[in-house]
This record gives sequence, C-alpha cells and structure tokens, in this order.
Amino acid sequence: MGLFSFIARFFKQAAVANPPRIPGDLAPRGTPYRPAPAPNPTPAKPRVATKLNLDAGQFTPVSGAELKKKAAGLTWNWTTVNFDRRDQIPSSAEPRTALIDRALVAQGLLTPEQLVEIHEVGAKMAELRPKFANVQIIAQNAVAADAAERRARKEQKKAEAAQRRQTHATAVLHRKATDIVFLGRGVSGGLADRRANIEKLQSLRLPVLATPADIAKALGHEISRLRWLAFHSDASAVTHYVRFQIPKKSGGTRELAAPHRDMAACQDWIRVNILDRIALHDAAHGFVANRSTLTNATPHVQKATVVNADVKDFFPSITFPRVKGVFQQLGYSPAAATVLALLCTECSRARVTFEGRELWVATGPRGLPQGASTSPALSNLVARGLDGRLAGLAKKLGWTYTRYADDLTFSANAEGSAKTAWLLARLRHIVGEENFVVNEKKTRVQRPNAQQTVTGIVVNQHPNIPRDTVRRIRAILHRAKTGGLAAQNHEQHPYFESWVGGMIAYIKMVNPSRGLELKTAFDALAK
Repeated sequence: MGLFSFIARFFKQAAVANPPRIPGDLAPRGTPYRPAPAPNPTPAKPRVATKLNLDAGQFTPVSGAELKKKAAGLTWNWTTVNFDRRDQIPSSAEPRTALIDRALVAQGLLTPEQLVEIHEVGAKMAELRPKFANVQIIAQNAVAADAAERRARKEQKKAEAAQRRQTHATAVLHRKATDIVFLGRGVSGGLADRRANIEKLQSLRLPVLATPADIAKALGHEISRLRWLAFHSDASAVTHYVRFQIPKKSGGTRELAAPHRDMAACQDWIRVNILDRIALHDAAHGFVANRSTLTNATPHVQKATVVNADVKDFFPSITFPRVKGVFQQLGYSPAAATVLALLCTECSRARVTFEGRELWVATGPRGLPQGASTSPALSNLVARGLDGRLAGLAKKLGWTYTRYADDLTFSANAEGSAKTAWLLARLRHIVGEENFVVNEKKTRVQRPNAQQTVTGIVVNQHPNIPRDTVRRIRAILHRAKTGGLAAQNHEQHPYFESWVGGMIAYIKMVNPSRGLELKTAFDALAK
C-alpha cells in the first residue's frame, strides 16, 4: 500500500465517521466545496492571521484527482519529515502539509479558519520549543539551588545549635562553680528564692547569708564541696555519717550518727554562729549553756505531785521542713535555709547491696541525726512553741513546767494536784498540735510517799542522787582498795576508770558533800 492510498483511505474513513454538517449527501469528489449554511443569519467574520499572514483562502478544497496529481509531484525532504512527532504541529509552508490541509477542508473535517488557528498555535509552539527544551535544565538548576540553600540553612542551624549548646554548657559549668540550683528531689524547691530579711538577721546579730555562695564562703568550702555535703539522695554510695547502735534502758536500740570531719565542721559553724545566738524559752534546760539536769530538777523539789512525760522519737520527728522553717523564721532566704537545713538533717539509712554495689538506702524522711552538734539546739528552737504553750498551761493550772530535751516535767503543790487529769489531757492535745507524740509508756505521776525523780535526780526533799547509785560507786571504791579498780569492772566498760570519775563528778554536782567524800576516796586509789 502506497502513501497516497493510505491517505485516501484515512480521509475516506474520517468522512464516513464524521460526515459534514450540511444538508444532503456528500458531494462527489471533484465537486467544488460549498460551506454549510450558518445557523445565524449574520455571517461570521473570517479569522485573520496576524502572525503568519495566513489566509483562509489558501486552504481551498482539492479534488481527489488533483490530490493525486500534486502528491505525485512532491519531492520528499526527509530531514524535515515530522509525521511521527506527536508533540508539534507541522508548518503550513511545507507543500505536503498544505496539500493535506486542503484535503481536510475538502472532506469537511476542518474549516479554513480552524486551520489558520491551528497553524498559529503550531508557530507559537515552535517559537517556545527552545525555551521548553531548557525547562528541565532550569528546573534541575532550581532544585539544585534550593537543595544547596537548604543545606546552607541546615549547616547554619547546626552551627547555631552547636553554639547554643556550647554557650549553655559554659553557663552550666559557671553556674555549677558559683551557684547551687538543685540538691535532690523533694528538697530543692526554695533554692531559686534568694530574698533574705537582712534587717531581722542584723537585729539578731546573725551572719547575713542569702545565697549558697554566701554559705560556701562562710564555711570555707568551694561550691562543689558544699553541693556534695548538702545533696540529698534516696540511695547513695557514700554517707557523711558513721552509724552505730547502742542499747536503750527501756529496751531496744538507738541509732547514733556521728558526722565525718567536713560535715562536723559545717555543723559546728552553724551551731556557734547561728543557733547558739538565739534566745530559748526559760523552760528549756537541755543542751543550754549554764543549765543542766540539776537546774531542770530544782524547780520541782518538795512538790506534792510530779508528772513526767516523754516525747516519742523526739529528734527523728523534727524533719527537714521544720528545720528549714526555723532558719526562715530567723530571716534567712529560702535558698540559704534549704542549704542549712540539709546540712543539719539526715535520713535514717540501711546498707544494702544492689547489682554488686553497696548503697545506703533511706528508710525514712530527713530528720535531726542523733550525734550532730546542731541537733540539740535545733530541737530547742523547734520546741519553743511547745514550751510556750505548756508553760502557759502550767501557769494557768498552778503548776511548774520544765523540759530537758524530750523529757517534760510538771509539778504542783497540794492545791493544784487535783487538776492532774486535766493537765494530762491538755498535755496530749497540745503536744499533738505541735506535731509531736507523747510516749504513754513513759508517762508517770509521782506522789510524795514514793521516790520522786526528775531527769535522774531525786527531788522529794532536796536535789539528790538515787541511793542505789551512790552505794554502787562507794562499793566499787571500797573493793578497789584491795583488788584494784580494774578488777571491779564487771560490766566491761571500755573506759571504766573515766566512767567512775565521771559518776563521782556528777554526784558532786548534785550533792557536793557526798560527792566530795567519794572524790577523796577515788584520788587515794590513784596515788
């Protein structure tokens, strides 16, 4: 099949599939073209090409015979043949294209005006095709430029983030070297508040401390060392105390915690420079300068009724928040109060082994350790409210009140003894409101017909040492004349001679005449 046969068959099939919209049958080949009547009586103006100078008249229809004749005389330029291209419209200047256009018009498939518009579009596409050819390159360059810009922004952000991290790390190192902002969970809440009541501190003649740095400077430590001493942990590999158990007179054991050197030095400074400068209630006699068990017992001599009560777990019940509150009441900032309270409190701990490591695990809240030099003074400061209320109650009922550490003592003459039950009821109520608990097992009511003792001193007629204690010391000294003093150490005291000398000094303080007698016998043994 030749090219022209193919074209003729193609146009024939197209004419059958798309008959022209004119009344009547198709005109035979070679019949001049008659355009279809327009539906609008007003004829449409022909489109005039402005760019290619095309005229609809050049697309006059051609008959089949003329088509064959002209097609046979065409010379093919294969360099410009674009029949297989579907992305461009062939130029109207090509003879074969013009012949095909006329054939399309002859078959009624297109109008000359439509062909003019088609070739104008093709010319515009040919004009823009070089630009389209560069679109991919332009797009690739744009994508590459955008990627480079994004990489540059990413690198810039990385550099800025690294700079921020470096700045933050430097700030953290500086803050760690000059300040404390965290000392453990549950105890660091006040470290950000550095507002101290300077006027109150100065009026009490106390050192002005507002920040952890102030405390570190006063104690003579670096910030890092102070942080290590004050840090709270529920499980720690180290402990700042040496812990040991001693038996109680009432049964059981008591845990003592002796602080290590640096902790003990910090606590001594706090006691001397802060705690010992605060005035206490007159009823407090324990751990107070120029007061003793003798001054505590003397107000209760020759009374009709003596009531002894004991506060249960006195030191452990004075917890970290209460100690911190004491320092804040003195005028210290929450930050300074937090650090000072952490230096003065500690948890009861048990030694355990976990994954091959030995740890000291907290078994209770932070409280006053029995063994720290600050614990007695702090207990007296915490108990000032208790002393004030109990002293007021005793005065109202006609009684006398004193306190030596956790021992509460009341005494009254015969007139006030009738209100003993009322006193005990109010005592439990007030002690409970002050966040303490009365040890009911150690509450005693002593009458004159039996031995009345206050903190180990007999107060029936005058302050005296219990008879059994004096007889025991006298027997030891008597037997030591023949067998030596060391042979009398039946209870295996580690420092028996010092213990005997201490007991004699205590007896002499309470009963000078009897103590002097025992002291003479003891000195004779030494010679």
